[in-house]
Amino acid sequence: MPTEPRKQQVFSITTAAESQSADRGRRERRYAISMGIRTVCFIGGVIVLTAVPSPWSRLGWILFVGAVFLPYTSVVLANSGVRKKGSGPSPFGPEAKGQIEPPAAPPLDRE
Repeated sequence: MPTEPRKQQVFSITTAAESQSADRGRRERRYAISMGIRTVCFIGGVIVLTAVPSPWSRLGWILFVGAVFLPYTSVVLANSGVRKKGSGPSPFGPEAKGQIEPPAAPPLDRE
């Protein structure tokens, strides 16, 4: 008795999530920009505290505080992905099962 082939669900590539290499590249760029801003804050704080008269010293300390807290926020922001979830079932979830149909009744022999 031939059996019907299992129907498989086909997924469209347009609903696929962002690739890991693209996601990693985006996060690395975001982190590099944040670390660049941190470097500018640190160098600016050193310049303001050593070369500028004292009324501007408060700005130097604000820049140092930014240089201290930016690494934490940079890591958090870089790792917070804005990933699109593909539509469709999870590849890690349980497989959907069909219902078992009752067997057909045997034909009645009439003689």
